[in-house]
Amino acid sequence: MATSEELAQIDISKEEKDKLVNDVMRYVLFKTHQASGCPIKREELTGIITKNYRQRGLPTLIINEARDRLAATFGYEMRELQRTRAPSTRFGRASEPQPNAEAKSYVLVSQIDPEVHSEWVEDKEAAPLSAFSFAVISLVHLAGGKASEEDLWHQLKRLGLMENDDKHPVFGNNKQALERLVQQRYLLKEKLAGPEGHVVMYELAERALDESTSGSLKAYISKIVGTSTATEETSS
Repeated sequence: MATSEELAQIDISKEEKDKLVNDVMRYVLFKTHQASGCPIKREELTGIITKNYRQRGLPTLIINEARDRLAATFGYEMRELQRTRAPSTRFGRASEPQPNAEAKSYVLVSQIDPEVHSEWVEDKEAAPLSAFSFAVISLVHLAGGKASEEDLWHQLKRLGLMENDDKHPVFGNNKQALERLVQQRYLLKEKLAGPEGHVVMYELAERALDESTSGSLKAYISKIVGTSTATEETSS
């Protein structure tokens, strides 16, 4: 929470500050819902603040207070993401870093107790998409954190998901469902040059590597492996 001294230094009233904080919070909540959880670039939030104000340091003050209020009011952590590395070009070479390009972005992560969140907050209709995301991330994780497009679809086919199915009763276009995970920064997609032509590779990105996701993933895989081992021992 900004003090009166900080507001005086930046030359903005408490009423103006509160309005900007509310505008940022409203935008983050709306954009998260509209874009299916895709990260929100910091420059988008800065644009809301600097539209009518030019004070240096104001964006940081407003964004930090919006983060605090989202946590206190809605139980959401506005978590900052940064690219793990620059994406490669279609020829497999790392692209030149662009100044401030996607330097920072944010996603909302629920801090509510999982059982309470499941009962009162979680969108039940979105459960199949969450299961799809978890399955894909698990497959890439088990492949060592990186898998070719061909191998990934081979494994998804075993789950009944066909690469060229654009009329799936739940996901609609299966390719677009996979692409959404790239947009949401669970996966990094690269087109690399190989001896037999270009190969598309998928790699775990920031959100999949975050402890909240990777910890749940490892616990679930361990549980499945443990159950499988126990079943084999019993049957033998």
